[in-house]
Amino acid sequence: MFTYTLRRLLTAIPTVLIISLVIFMLLELAPGDPMSDVPLTVPPEVKAKMREALGLDQPSYVRYLLWLKQFFWVEPLHLVDHWFGTAYGADMQRVISWQTRSPVSELIIQRLPQTLWVVGMGYLVGVSLAVPIGVLSAYRQYSWFDQIGTFISMIGFSVPTFFTGVLLIVVFSVHLNWFPSIYDTTLVVNSWPTFIEQVKQMVMPVAVLALYNAAQVSRYMRASMLDNLGQDYVRTARAKGMREKTVVLIHVLRNSMIPVVTVIALGVPSIFAGAIITEQVFKVNGLGQLLINAIQVNDLPMVQTLTFIFAVLIVAFNLIADVLYGILDPRIRYD
Repeated sequence: MFTYTLRRLLTAIPTVLIISLVIFMLLELAPGDPMSDVPLTVPPEVKAKMREALGLDQPSYVRYLLWLKQFFWVEPLHLVDHWFGTAYGADMQRVISWQTRSPVSELIIQRLPQTLWVVGMGYLVGVSLAVPIGVLSAYRQYSWFDQIGTFISMIGFSVPTFFTGVLLIVVFSVHLNWFPSIYDTTLVVNSWPTFIEQVKQMVMPVAVLALYNAAQVSRYMRASMLDNLGQDYVRTARAKGMREKTVVLIHVLRNSMIPVVTVIALGVPSIFAGAIITEQVFKVNGLGQLLINAIQVNDLPMVQTLTFIFAVLIVAFNLIADVLYGILDPRIRYD
């Protein structure tokens, strides 16, 4: 297992480098200029200094190499600043946003807690509900529980999140006035009332993401459980007199989790991308909204950094899923 993990880590390095090159070059070829919004009254020499400060006077390959070098070259005293991006600005220290003229790392760090709270909680709630629902639906196939679970999961998977979000806002914010429709990112939780307010504003965006994730994972969990419940080893275990709880929750569940692990692991980076719509609906000032705003104003350094972070997450969780295969199923050996 160690050899396989090390081999996959070494394979991931060129994969990440190729992805970074593709992202950088595609966005470099995109039309637009950060100086286009500068007033015409600004003298040309001032514009030239501004372009130099942003590093735009350098060739593309130089900016790419500096960007890549600074992204991975982590100085001990500036760990967070360098981890989220690199500058190809004047000091070559941090990524500079063309829109705000602020370091990209600082903007990401400011928005990251909101995204982690909403997206992370929505994913945890969704997976926590999906696994037991899928197990019970498969064990009690065609029962009323299975029929209701199948119906709800089909709705959650087929209905887009922006429609679900707007529907919840209309019902629970406009008509019932139970929850706020806009997420207040300036809220500071320092007392019990503020904690209650934080929970209330998280309920609807978390519910939208949890419903979508639970619908997807529960379908895979149910199908995998049904496939394993009919295997010979299950009948053998029951014939030996094992308790039904042990057969289902130990043997069948462990083998059934192998394909589900792929869905859960790869769903982590995809939920960050999918939460862009949810953050727009509920006005969550997170990474999704930051990416949308950066695309709208052609802020290439911000788009490059966020896109590259999402790509690294996909590669990393692919590796995590492969390693978990060997942990869940002893029959799988990579060495």
